[in-house]
Amino acid sequence: MPMTWLGFTIALLGALGYALGAALQQFEAVAQGATLRLVRRPRWWIGGVIGFSGACLHAVALSFAPLIVVQPISVATLVFAVPLAAWLHGRRAKRAEYLGSLAVAVGLLWLMLLVPAHNVKPSMSTGEGVGMILVVGLIAAASFVSARFFAGPGKAIWMSIGAGAVTATVSTFVRVVGANFDGAWGGLLHWFAFAIPLLLIAAVVLLQKSYEVGYFGIAYATVQIVDPITSITAGTVLLGEPLPAGVGQVVPALVATAILVWGTITLSRLAPDHSPVAQETKPEPVTV
Repeated sequence: MPMTWLGFTIALLGALGYALGAALQQFEAVAQGATLRLVRRPRWWIGGVIGFSGACLHAVALSFAPLIVVQPISVATLVFAVPLAAWLHGRRAKRAEYLGSLAVAVGLLWLMLLVPAHNVKPSMSTGEGVGMILVVGLIAAASFVSARFFAGPGKAIWMSIGAGAVTATVSTFVRVVGANFDGAWGGLLHWFAFAIPLLLIAAVVLLQKSYEVGYFGIAYATVQIVDPITSITAGTVLLGEPLPAGVGQVVPALVATAILVWGTITLSRLAPDHSPVAQETKPEPVTV
């Protein structure tokens, strides 16, 4: 139990860093577009460093606590990330943003708390690892193809589904590698460990594409929803972590889901952010 609380604390610090980094990078992605131009933006790099530091803390937390304890913690940062992103865009967060973010965080955390704790050293075979990457790759590809048929919040949601699925894969692999690390560095010479940075790069690219649309609240919320749900599914199917059981948990789960859906819909109805840079570079209309 002390190790679980240590993992919880580390994960909370990491989640706050991840939220700040995401808000900074979203600001630049809206202004510059999700292209290689971002690498010339110092603020994007600062956001990346802060976000990477948060991700590292998240990885450390997964070494001390199971997925079902660590993953939901990042959801709580939604209530900080959304108003922070609004501040970066030079405006005050709207009441609907606060309410939507809070509803998503409360609904998802409630669902996660219904999942029983199960702190057993995880194991995953090579076949299971390859299978998870293939399934998540198909989900990410399908979500980005679907996004081509939507605009506005719909486009942001579809792109974020792919991004959230890939970040969940990173978390699952980190959980397996970190929890089985016993101090012998040779134990890290497994393809799982080498797959993590490649998956992380893919996650960063997909995240920037979802941020580029300009709907940070709905994009960030969708990632925070898809990530833990995918991680918990992987933890249940591949790592043997249990799911809630019993009729008494069905009603609370339905109520939490309803709150989660309401918060997501509320965030999807908000107008997009447009940075000062994007507005300045927008071409003037041609008059005849």
